[in-house]
Amino acid sequence: MAPRPSSTPARLLAAALLALGGLSCVPARILAGNMGVLFDSPRPVPDKVRAPYRPEARLAVLWVGHATALVQIDDKLILTDPVFTDTVGLIVNRLVEPGLDPEDLPPVDAVLISHMHFDHLSLGSLSLIEPKVRTLLVPRGGLVYVPDYRFDSVEVPTWTTWRQGDLKITAVPVRHSGYRYGLDRDWMTEAFTGYVVEYHGITVYFGGDTAYDRDRFVKTRARFPGIDLALMPIGPMGPHDFMAPKHVDPAEAVQAFLDLGARRMMAIHFDTFINSTDAFGDAPRELRRVMAARGLGPDQVILPRHGEQRVLIARDDPGGAAGASAPAPQRR
Repeated sequence: MAPRPSSTPARLLAAALLALGGLSCVPARILAGNMGVLFDSPRPVPDKVRAPYRPEARLAVLWVGHATALVQIDDKLILTDPVFTDTVGLIVNRLVEPGLDPEDLPPVDAVLISHMHFDHLSLGSLSLIEPKVRTLLVPRGGLVYVPDYRFDSVEVPTWTTWRQGDLKITAVPVRHSGYRYGLDRDWMTEAFTGYVVEYHGITVYFGGDTAYDRDRFVKTRARFPGIDLALMPIGPMGPHDFMAPKHVDPAEAVQAFLDLGARRMMAIHFDTFINSTDAFGDAPRELRRVMAARGLGPDQVILPRHGEQRVLIARDDPGGAAGASAPAPQRR
């Protein structure tokens, strides 16, 4: 990647924005933070996985960054909220490279879009991986933002299930917002969702972006008891009063994980873009503090590195989900 121009002018502009009275305005402070790194190159991810399909795994997850994760359940691959571009909305600069290069992505059975914000529905990223996508799932109303691609695009309203053979993906309620441009906030009131993926006796929850809402998590648990893994955002955190109506912080993410009754949680949605007043590393530090306070170990709450892939249920694991001794399926 070619080096970017000096960030000094951007940092001066960021300081000017704050000096002009933006200190009391959270969006202005976030904008200033982004302007300060506008010309910085993303931090590299060493030793990226080049062949992410793991034939020895029944359940494996590779955290690409932000809300992007590659989930493998047996022979099925699910990609969540793919963002592979260096910027979001032109001015939000990526802090860390994607943990998986688009050219190394195998064909995926389904791409899940949780909502329409630019850092979750990235049209540029979908174009990069278009030949590898079989089906795109979006929440109710989301198709109006999706151009014509070569893959199928399907709306999945809350509590409805999309099926492909034995693979089932259900849209489940979360608390966030569904608009994309701001002007559409008054009528795009339903285009946000979480998802539950079920295949061969393994169940994975993807929270996308959500505020804490015990009632919605408990209802999901009632419909899907025995969730094997919950992919939970842990940021943005601050300022809490500004973020809490739409986002969980680490303590709320852990409580949501417990409300869901999941066996494990993997943290996502942190340290990839500047979308709050948090400093880099704040969210993982807070999550570790919460884990210690609640007696949760790293085998229960997983804090991945960008590009890290975890095999959570191996094919020969006698303590894994039902069917763990089945022969390894072959990818098509």
